[in-house]
Parts: sequence; C-alpha cells; structure tokens
Amino acid sequence: MWGRATAGALAGFVLAAALVALLGRLWPGPWQATLVPGMVAFFPLWIGIAAAAFRFGSGLRAWVWIGGSAVATLGALWLLQATGWVA
Repeated sequence: MWGRATAGALAGFVLAAALVALLGRLWPGPWQATLVPGMVAFFPLWIGIAAAAFRFGSGLRAWVWIGGSAVATLGALWLLQATGWVA
C-alpha cells in the first residue's frame, strides 16, 4: 500500500505537472494564457492520478507505470523544445 501511495503522490505530482505543461505548450496561442486554467486543473489531476495508483496490483507496478508516464511526458516536453515546436 505504501508503494502505491508514494507512487501516486510523488510520481503523480510530476506526471500531473508535466501533463499540464504539455497541454499549455500545445494549446494555440501564448502559453501564458493557459497558466491559470492549468493551475486550476493541476490539483484535481494530481489527486486523480494518486487515486488511480491504488488500482495497480503492487507498488512496483504503480511506480513503473506512473513514473514511466511522467518520464515519457517530460521527454515529450523536451523533444518539443529541442525541435523548436515551442519556444
């Protein structure tokens, strides 16, 4: 149980932040226009990910899936910036 809880809290925080950042960067217009809606959406998204962590059978699986998704989302953000799609 503690493994799933920490995966949801720690890796879920990073995943929620990365998803909000990715959506903010890909949204048409300046990213500053998505700052307040992103901040509003961040907390429910984080809590949803943390709750979904308890659906996994073990803490290791939760860490692999949520942590892997966080790394992949951060990689997508980095790739967008490296290729020049976003400033």
